[in-house]
Amino acid sequence: MCYQLTIEPLGQTIDVAEGQTILDACLRAGVWLPHACGHGLCGTCKVQASDGELEHGAASPFALMDFERDEGKCLACCATMQSDLTIEADIDPDPDAQCLPLLDYHARVSRIETLTPTIKGVFLEIEHGDALRFQPGQYVNLWLAGEATPRAFSIASAPSSREIELNIRLVPGGKVTSYVHGQLAVGEQVMLSGPLGRFFVRKSDPRPLIFIAGGSGLSSPRSMVLDLLESGDPRPIRLVQGARTLDELYYRDEFEALAERHANFEYLPVLSSEAQDSPWTGERGFVHELAARRFGQDFRGWRAYLCGPPPMIEASIAALMQGRLFEKDIFTEKFLSAADAGQATRSPLFRAL
Repeated sequence: MCYQLTIEPLGQTIDVAEGQTILDACLRAGVWLPHACGHGLCGTCKVQASDGELEHGAASPFALMDFERDEGKCLACCATMQSDLTIEADIDPDPDAQCLPLLDYHARVSRIETLTPTIKGVFLEIEHGDALRFQPGQYVNLWLAGEATPRAFSIASAPSSREIELNIRLVPGGKVTSYVHGQLAVGEQVMLSGPLGRFFVRKSDPRPLIFIAGGSGLSSPRSMVLDLLESGDPRPIRLVQGARTLDELYYRDEFEALAERHANFEYLPVLSSEAQDSPWTGERGFVHELAARRFGQDFRGWRAYLCGPPPMIEASIAALMQGRLFEKDIFTEKFLSAADAGQATRSPLFRAL
């Protein structure tokens, strides 16, 4: 059985299969709805429903309160339709957003590289059909190790690459990341779905760009920077990459080579915990501190894209705002697992977190 879902304010109608969530149907039709955890716990995907019947599914009573249910609200990530339905969503159209449908793919592990002692580069090739289309900054859901629940990983490669690169950090006690670092083999078959996410460069705006990345959060900025430089984008581009130690600073040689070839690109690495007697002669401290020093604490006229652990993002947002760059020109994305989402708090500085 199939139902008709009308999405306002777009005025678009799509087909939704019985048992399919509203969010999944919209994403697969190329219609983006705000969402985060995907487990009914955070409330980001809350929409107003009317003119039909639905089942709320596993929506948390904290993310969707009883009075909100009575008012006709639902969480798109877990609500399923019982009849034709109309929803009103908080959709903010962006002229730079590509409307790419969410699709499922079978892929093969073509290469595995040790990028740092805690980060593996996993390279995938789509086995059948068309290549994965995505905007730099987006991510995929990946199924590994017989897990019923996928894990989200940012795409580190440019869209021009024939391989999809994922940078996967070893999480202590993490079943999937431990499998990747200890057992995943070249030639293994995996399944992924994508693209996902609303993190992408607003190319129509000509202002210069600063990317701030920490750890495996380098994935999205790397994809973005590679794409911009490949396309010949002339604006000033700065990449500030932070790591604890020199052996955790990956793709340094690549970025230094890019900086030599592209006069508009500057690469700024910084280490926070490198031994004082090491051969490292570069910058020390945290990424937000280096950015503030290099920009003279004045970020006016720039646009910033941030990726990394939450403390790094919080500190970077504070530094950017103190340097007169405000919310509308700062972009970031935060992935939430089912376990994380119930404990997630919103940044007091930045509503998009």
